Amino acid sequence: MSQFTILCFKQSTISSRYWLERYLKQYLLHHARVFSNGINNRHKSYITKRENVSKSKTFKLRVLQDIKQTKRKVKVIIEKENIWTIPNFLCVGRILTSPYLSYLILSQDYQIALSLLIIAGFSDLADGWIARTWTSQASKLGSFLDPVADKLLVGTLFLSLAWVGLVPIPLTCLVVARDIMLVSAASYIRYQSLPPPKTLAKYFDPTYATAQLAPTYISKINTAIQLSFVAGTLAAPIFHFVNHPALKISCYITALTTLAGGASYLISRNTYKLLRKKTSKKSSH
Repeated sequence: MSQFTILCFKQSTISSRYWLERYLKQYLLHHARVFSNGINNRHKSYITKRENVSKSKTFKLRVLQDIKQTKRKVKVIIEKENIWTIPNFLCVGRILTSPYLSYLILSQDYQIALSLLIIAGFSDLADGWIARTWTSQASKLGSFLDPVADKLLVGTLFLSLAWVGLVPIPLTCLVVARDIMLVSAASYIRYQSLPPPKTLAKYFDPTYATAQLAPTYISKINTAIQLSFVAGTLAAPIFHFVNHPALKISCYITALTTLAGGASYLISRNTYKLLRKKTSKKSSH
């Protein structure tokens, strides 16, 4: 019995060792597979991250290159110019003087207002003469800035004089409505002349010259008549000739020339010119 028991114990020990080794091998193989799968997944995720980073870098580089190419095209299309000229400074001076002139008229300080108006009129003549005499002082911005300064000055004067009862309200409405239409048309031409992409920064950048305005001859005469009428109206309370027949006649003349000047912009085809010369030159080469 003892030998038989010993033999059975040996066989059971051998079999249990066999099964233990087998289970141990399976356990080690399973964990080795899990570990290798984890390493592979980490490696794949690492590679995927690197690919995503490289893709994002290439995408950013493409975007930056597109922006640079767009800026180069815009610089080629749009003409950069010097805006720091004497005529432009004179135009800005008239624009800044307009609110103060309105304050003087509303305060019924007509003598100082008339003096400033005469100075503004001489500055209007001076900036045109300087721009025509010296080409370095001429600018495309000035072609926009000069009529805007004139319209703002004239409109402010008419509104102020109508408020104090020295100018008829219908004439004031006619002058202001025509000037608003002309300024709106100039703003639309500025927007249409910009090359894509059209941005606000590019629109309000005065160094980018995209169009040039050419006021009609009738419009120039009308501006002179309007300023003369305003000057005579300001001088009337100073020299005591308010409601003089000459002022009424000049009022009708101002209304007629205002209508004729507005119509001349609609009839004439050479009131503005788009500036695209650089592209045509480069394409020909």
